[in-house]
Amino acid sequence: MNISIIGVPMDLGQTRRGVDMGPSAIRYAGVVERLESLNHDIEDLGDIQIGRAERVQDVTNPKLRNLKAVAEANEKLASAVDEVVTRGRFPLVLGGDHSIAIGTLAGVAKHYKNLGVIWYDAHGDLNTEETSPSGNIHGMPLAASLGLGHPALTMIGGYSPKVKPENIVIIGARALDEGEKQLIKEKGIKIYTMHEVDRLGMTKVMEETIAYLKERTDGVHLSLDLDGLDPHDAPGVGTPVIGGLTYRESHLAMEMLAEAQIITSAEFVEVNPILDERNKTAATAVALMGSLFGEKLV
Repeated sequence: MNISIIGVPMDLGQTRRGVDMGPSAIRYAGVVERLESLNHDIEDLGDIQIGRAERVQDVTNPKLRNLKAVAEANEKLASAVDEVVTRGRFPLVLGGDHSIAIGTLAGVAKHYKNLGVIWYDAHGDLNTEETSPSGNIHGMPLAASLGLGHPALTMIGGYSPKVKPENIVIIGARALDEGEKQLIKEKGIKIYTMHEVDRLGMTKVMEETIAYLKERTDGVHLSLDLDGLDPHDAPGVGTPVIGGLTYRESHLAMEMLAEAQIITSAEFVEVNPILDERNKTAATAVALMGSLFGEKLV
C-alpha cells in the first residue's frame, strides 16, 4: 500500500491537555518503521497547524467550545486528506482528539458514493450543541458528518452530509448520552455495544460488520478512538470508560478487517501521553495499525 500519514495535534475539541501530543507519541512508538517493515510505501506529511483558542466557553455559544479554531483546523485537514486520496494513496490520520474526524471524513467522503464508517469507540460522538452535556466538540464528529449540528462543522469541505446513517457501524460503545441513544434509534444506526460484543464475541461482530458494509458501500473509513479499548490496555486517553474492548479483541478486529480488504482510510485518535504509562497507549495504537495493515502472528 501507499500510505500517507497526517498528524493532527488537536486538543481544542475537549478540555484535558496533552492529547495534542498524540501524533508525536505515535511516531515515537515507531509507526513509520512498523508499517515500512510490512513493505508499505510510507509518506509522513507532518502535522496540520492548529490555531490557538481561548480555553473558555464562548458566551455567544456555550455549547460549542473553541468552535472557530476547531472548524479551521478541520478545513485544513479535509484539504490534506482530499489531496492524499486524489493521489491514489491511503490516508492514515493520527490524533489528536476525536473532533478531527469531521475533517478526515470531509476529505474522504467526496471520493465515494456510499462511504461506510466503522466507529470503534466507547462513545457514540453523536451529540449536537442541543444534546451535548459538555459543549466539547470531540463528542460531536459523527453527528456533524451526518449533517447534524452547527453549519461550521457540518459544512466542512463545502458539502453535507458526508455519510448516511445506514452506512455506519459503531463498535464498543458503553457510554452513550440520552440524545445519542435517541438518535441511534431514530436513524437506525447499526451498533454493537459492549453487551453485544460480550454476547456474540468479536469474531461474530466483525463478520456481521464486514458483511453489512460490503453490500452497501464502495469504501470504508475506520475511526478508532483508543478509549474504545479498556483503560487497562489504553490508559492514556482523555475519557476512559472501564469495561472496554480488550487488546486481543481489538487485534482480532483489525486482522479481520485486513483480511476483508475493505478499509480505504483510517484514523487513530485520543492518544494522550500526559495521561499515559510509558507511552503504552501509543504503542498499542501502533500495534493495532500493524494488524490493520497486514501484520500476522505467524
